[in-house]
Amino acid sequence: MTSHQILKQYWGYDEFRGIQNDIINSILQGKDTLGLMPTGGGKSLCFQVPTMMMDGINIVITPLIALMKDQVSKLKLLGIKAEAIYSGMMSMDIEKAYDNCIYGNYKFLYISPERLASEQFRQKMALIKRICMITVDEAHCVSQWGYDFRPPFLKIAEIRQIIPYDVPILALTATATPKIVDDIQDKLQFKEKNVFSMSFERKNLVYVVRETENKDDEMLNILKSIPDGGAIVYTRSRKLTSEIARFLISEGITADNYHAGLTDAEKDIRQINWTKGRNRVMVATNAFGMGIDKPDVRVVIHYNIPDSIEAYFQEAGRAGRDGQTAYAVLLYNRKDNTTLHKRIQETYPEPEYIKQVYEDVCCYLQVGMGEALGRTFDFSLDKFCIYFKHFPLLAHSALCILSNAGYIDYQSENDFKSRVHIIIDKDELYLLDNNYPAMDNLVNCLLRTYTGLFADYTYIDEMLIAHKTGLNANAIYEMMKELNNRRIIDYIPKRNTPTISFTTRRIEAADIVLSPMVYETRKQEYARRIDEMLRYASDKQTCRSKLLLHYFGDDKSHDCGRCDVCISVRRKRKDKELIKKEEEQKKDIRRAIIEHLSDGQAHPVTDLNKLVVPRKQLSETIHQMVDEEEIISQGEYIRLTKSSSKLK
Repeated sequence: MTSHQILKQYWGYDEFRGIQNDIINSILQGKDTLGLMPTGGGKSLCFQVPTMMMDGINIVITPLIALMKDQVSKLKLLGIKAEAIYSGMMSMDIEKAYDNCIYGNYKFLYISPERLASEQFRQKMALIKRICMITVDEAHCVSQWGYDFRPPFLKIAEIRQIIPYDVPILALTATATPKIVDDIQDKLQFKEKNVFSMSFERKNLVYVVRETENKDDEMLNILKSIPDGGAIVYTRSRKLTSEIARFLISEGITADNYHAGLTDAEKDIRQINWTKGRNRVMVATNAFGMGIDKPDVRVVIHYNIPDSIEAYFQEAGRAGRDGQTAYAVLLYNRKDNTTLHKRIQETYPEPEYIKQVYEDVCCYLQVGMGEALGRTFDFSLDKFCIYFKHFPLLAHSALCILSNAGYIDYQSENDFKSRVHIIIDKDELYLLDNNYPAMDNLVNCLLRTYTGLFADYTYIDEMLIAHKTGLNANAIYEMMKELNNRRIIDYIPKRNTPTISFTTRRIEAADIVLSPMVYETRKQEYARRIDEMLRYASDKQTCRSKLLLHYFGDDKSHDCGRCDVCISVRRKRKDKELIKKEEEQKKDIRRAIIEHLSDGQAHPVTDLNKLVVPRKQLSETIHQMVDEEEIISQGEYIRLTKSSSKLK
């Protein structure tokens, strides 16, 4: 089948968009390929389509656990075999996923970069019959110059070395400067440079910075002035999402909030309500982004300033995907400068503090010296901080740095799947008298979808069941609980629990080494990106679009003519032209007055009304000439002064 036939059969599209087809053809030719595609550019099809045309499995490396779960679920709905392995999974589930990929003719294995260093992963890769390609999503994470550098990505090049045959690699990212583009290809050991890039210019997107001391009022005015279509308000904290949503509702604007702390069911319901227009505004943290396919978002407002242009550009780009005019508005005041610079120390606390957090974590989890290699622990950051008197934000940052340094694998957001075990035998199950058709539908779906339910606990996906039964996730959860209470099944609902896995044996805190790539260089880069973001917010001379495109290496960009800076410059230019025109007009009137009074005699003021000039400017010019003693006013008569006569 051709790529277009695959596209039509599985995804229902007739044509590819932008550079999708170019990237697909490059991979099919066995070339290492880097694709630069802005948010909404359709990155997933660039590796999913060619995989369906090739013999073997695609190893998809992504740091976004929510993304891999979402894509695996969607691929399964299309009848495509796919698995995912990520931190926090139980060992039996990891083994099952590997076995499926080795023996089950699977097409996709999504895996988190932290897994690449494990001996288990490398042993299993050797058993897979054929790997057709390696896909690296969020490829900017491989570059130490990127805004989200993750050291485990550097292991990708090693994986290429253990595969005994040539396998093309496809790297994809939505944000990369020229320096990062080169670094990605170098770190992934491209055989030759090969980059496909879509223009980052969004001609329909109007970038605006509003400098204001009252962000609530400014946000409200913006939303009321753009009454049509959906809107997103991005903010830094979960608490603020709730507060702003309540504020908007009190002002008559339908709104909801979204953040990583919500359950999957809550996230799905809120996103569906927003997508379908039941709620106009989604107030969210940066957790809201994956899977947004609402085309008519008319405005994206950043209530808090992001800490990098990359993050801002990606989030702002969720407006106007239908090609119609949309607005990306950043609310800014001088206090943001202090707030952003404070984040540098919050994100990169002092090395001694990081070592102390490591020591305290080991004590909290009761890990002895030289122990815990390969062990995973549930971890409550709040309880830990209360016990050891740490500030949660600083402790979280320290744990992230320790994770990047390779001492632990810290997962702050971890979803553990629901499990079900049917505890009555088949005959009893079929004899049950159930007058609840929806529950019958649920039980039948479980039996059709999963095997081994009578033998042991089996992991289930409520969203997949919801899709197959037509029921919503909350209804399924309540019915599962009822079946559990009736002792028909044992049901262990999914949970979201942070974890810490030890990737090395516990060592003395004093022996921890934070390399420049993990700490000092990263801290300097972070500070530089903050300065670039503040420059964008405070610059009142450079076109917003031009400034953003220049940051990403497009030096040929032109003024957009629509952003707040372009409009302000044009208005000032018009004001200058108007002032100049008025000055010239006054000079002409002055010369006409002098010409009319050139005989040196006194003339009635009313005689000047014969001049064909605007009356307002005439009156102003007469008063100015009197003040400057060019003419003398004598009651209802005026005449030139002797000095003015000589000037004439």
